[in-house]
Amino acid sequence: MSSQKPIISNLIGKALNIAGLVDYQDGAVVSRIVLKKEAGNITLFAFDKGQGLSEHTAPFDASVFITDGEANVTIADSVHKVKCGEMIIIPANKPHALHAAERFKMLLVMIKSI
Repeated sequence: MSSQKPIISNLIGKALNIAGLVDYQDGAVVSRIVLKKEAGNITLFAFDKGQGLSEHTAPFDASVFITDGEANVTIADSVHKVKCGEMIIIPANKPHALHAAERFKMLLVMIKSI
């Protein structure tokens, strides 16, 4: 089950606690768009234990910053454990998936490839 909160407005020029902008929900993946532009977007996610995003590709280079917990990030059949305070870059058009062995939150920054 997945739920999406509305785009956050009026964030420019404000210091924010990133992990506090999205809350966990039992049995769900919660997302909140921070910024959405043609060139890319920034989205916050909270994954409950056992939740994930199935394998897919995207036409964007993506940076995943873990802000709480730990994620299993698979990129082209290679699994990476990414912990709170760490990030991983996912190249555009590479198959990838995410799985929550435990609850985790992340900030996803996607930038359109040229």
